Amino acid sequence: MKFCPRCGQASLAASPKFFSCGACGFTLFQNVAATVAAIIDFEGSILVAVRAEDPDAGKLDLPGGFVDPGETAEQALRRELTEELNLRDVTPVYFCTYPNIYPYKSVTYHTLDVFFTIELLRMPKLTPADDVASIEWVKKEELDPQDFAFSSMRAALSEYTRSNRE
Repeated sequence: MKFCPRCGQASLAASPKFFSCGACGFTLFQNVAATVAAIIDFEGSILVAVRAEDPDAGKLDLPGGFVDPGETAEQALRRELTEELNLRDVTPVYFCTYPNIYPYKSVTYHTLDVFFTIELLRMPKLTPADDVASIEWVKKEELDPQDFAFSSMRAALSEYTRSNRE
């Protein structure tokens, strides 16, 4: 950004955390966006999604997405699971968080990704929709975190598989 959204002057200076206008004093903070994702386990297999859209269309992903204003992380996860898989009535359990970088249409967003686990007791009928191209179940021992689109997911899945071996 070059022009101040308040005064319109070409006096916007950028820092890693905010933009500031030298002409009017306006400050625009670059706050971290919150996202959620689910590690869904059924009888030793993890539900893996294939991304339908950029960034990283075609790469592996976990179901989830951005937290909307006014939502809790749990509400956001339930909404995303309904939108992406038509999966309802689940009980997410907090697992971990990792920072991430999400490049989208020439803008780099810094995110804090909140990961939950969900253990299913029965196999639901799932319908990939929204930004999920397809889904598959992968045995935990065959899961390779390096196949996933985002560094935060690779870290969370590595931690999950490590914690399940101990």
